[in-house]
Amino acid sequence: MLEAAQPSRTALFAAGRGGDPRRHLPLLQALAQHGCTVVAPHFEPMASPVPREDEMQARTRRLELAVRSFAQEDLPIAGIGHSIGATMVLVMAGGHAQTLAGQRVSVASTINFDCLVLFTPAMDFFRAPGALASVDAPILSWAGAKDTVTPPAQAAFLKEALEPRSPVEVRLVEEAGHFTFMHELPPHIVDSHPDRDAFLASLTDDVCRFVVS
Repeated sequence: MLEAAQPSRTALFAAGRGGDPRRHLPLLQALAQHGCTVVAPHFEPMASPVPREDEMQARTRRLELAVRSFAQEDLPIAGIGHSIGATMVLVMAGGHAQTLAGQRVSVASTINFDCLVLFTPAMDFFRAPGALASVDAPILSWAGAKDTVTPPAQAAFLKEALEPRSPVEVRLVEEAGHFTFMHELPPHIVDSHPDRDAFLASLTDDVCRFVVS
């Protein structure tokens, strides 16, 4: 948790499969400097690249508990997530996910998010008819043209599924892969982006502007 000196909103951050929000720490610190109280729970890594229903359900429950415990009731809430974390944020915003085994993942109560920021969202969980019918927050999403984990077509599906009911902006980064959006790469991962530092600085600025606007 990072507290802003004069908080104007809460930012709930959901990490990807590895579960460690500290890999995005410069982004989270910048959000706090821009007036966001940042709530970013840590999770144990998911063992498989194909998440189970119980793993996804446990993450959504912990995310909801965290934001209910630490968010100020009178402040708006932004939801931010990377990869499977973006999936969890969409579930909390009212989406109904479905695993490859056909098990449904949802929460009884939803958070009234002011906006959503989704990095490389895993959208195959929302292919069932009406899975995103209750999601209505403005969304800024990023996709990497070189992403082989959640290819750009998944972010494009998000835009098609929600517009015109809810505004969705998708930004495609030509040189980005799945992990380009993380400040600290996972072990044994090599990112081919030619200028990670400049890209991440620009990304951080864009996210902060969108969240606090």
